[in-house]
Amino acid sequence: MKRNPYVQNTEQQTHEMLSTVGVASIEELFREQVPAELLQGATFQLPPPLHEMDLLREVRSIASQNTTLRQALSFLGGGIYEHFIPAALEPIVNRSEFVTSYTPYQPEASQGTLQVFFEYQTLMARLFQMDVSNASLYDGASALGEAVLLAIGVKPDRREIVIPETLHPHYRELVTTYLRWFDVEVRVVPMDHGRTSLAAVDAMCSERTAAVVVQQPNYLGCLEEVFEISRIAKGSGAMLIAVADPISLGLLAPPGAYDADVAVGEGQPLGMRPAFGGETLGIFTCRNEYVRRMPGRLVGLTTDRQGRRGYVLTLQTREQHIRREKATSNICTNHAHNALRATVYLALLGPQGLRWVARRCARNLNYFRTLLRNVSPSAEAFPDVPCFKEVVVRTKIPAREVVKQLASRNIFAGVALDHLGEHFQYDLLIAVTELRTDPEIERFVAALQEFV
Repeated sequence: MKRNPYVQNTEQQTHEMLSTVGVASIEELFREQVPAELLQGATFQLPPPLHEMDLLREVRSIASQNTTLRQALSFLGGGIYEHFIPAALEPIVNRSEFVTSYTPYQPEASQGTLQVFFEYQTLMARLFQMDVSNASLYDGASALGEAVLLAIGVKPDRREIVIPETLHPHYRELVTTYLRWFDVEVRVVPMDHGRTSLAAVDAMCSERTAAVVVQQPNYLGCLEEVFEISRIAKGSGAMLIAVADPISLGLLAPPGAYDADVAVGEGQPLGMRPAFGGETLGIFTCRNEYVRRMPGRLVGLTTDRQGRRGYVLTLQTREQHIRREKATSNICTNHAHNALRATVYLALLGPQGLRWVARRCARNLNYFRTLLRNVSPSAEAFPDVPCFKEVVVRTKIPAREVVKQLASRNIFAGVALDHLGEHFQYDLLIAVTELRTDPEIERFVAALQEFV
């Protein structure tokens, strides 16, 4: 085997690792996973190189085939949303001091970066009404996975996690993946008319339950009975993990109000674009008693010998670079620039601005539901359930076909829910944010009329 000068493993170490996994060579290790034609040595039919000017023209031509949200009317959601981003945000977050700085391994040289994280943590803790926030994780799903691991660590004698069917399917899949090699059972609570069945939660919670997960609003846009779910969870001695939309907290009760032990969320709505599924940001907050089990970076405020204010990475003994396999989490970094975007977004809006956005989302969704009921009283899947920002609509033909047909009219109609199962084949998840105007909503309902 040819030795790579930039890889420090010796031939003996490489042989031991390959023997452990039961293969004779590195080639054999990758043979089943990587098609032979893609392995090194394959020939590629590539065009000749282009001049920079011609290359730019070619790339722009390819990119022009995409339809952007500026060209179409979008009602897409399902976890990634189109919200208004204040014009002042971009010039602030794209300052070279922010763009070029990296994770502050030398805090004394990174005071600006650390202050951003500290401000971010403060904002998240206040928004979620929790005691402490970390400096961010990768996305909402990974934040939930880390929250579940925290709960198992806090309650090691309890080997069950209760999650709702109404939880975002990607989050459910990630929790299952995280717990694959743990002796922990994931129990899924069935839904009842778009919301988590309280009777089923009560029946599933026991002395074996480490934590109960609730999403507010849930994947279908419906508002869960979070105070009642919290009561049931705490009655069984389990922890409560809340997954919350940060925009909704301008209007709805924050997780701290219903006694959540850990509260997580997807921060993409806070100043990040939808792109092709997001720039994402994992929000992780918890109560003080669990701070030493919290994953990720944590920034604290102190004073030096001269009495000057200083920011430091604190409680680092939780982290992988110190405790290695005994660390609270394998995550030892964060989405720093997206945390900055969320910080600037919330600072620009302020409490009143966030409340306005949340109320505008609620108002626009209610306007859409009213128009839809006038067109087709039975179109909504869960007409009697309060919703925030999203609603499920039943269609006469498969929802995926509705999405396809309306896309040809430059309308992104929403997310077809057939990935949830065959009984959701005719269900369409529609998101209405503060960006939509009344004429746009009216145009959408008129286009949707023939399908409901």
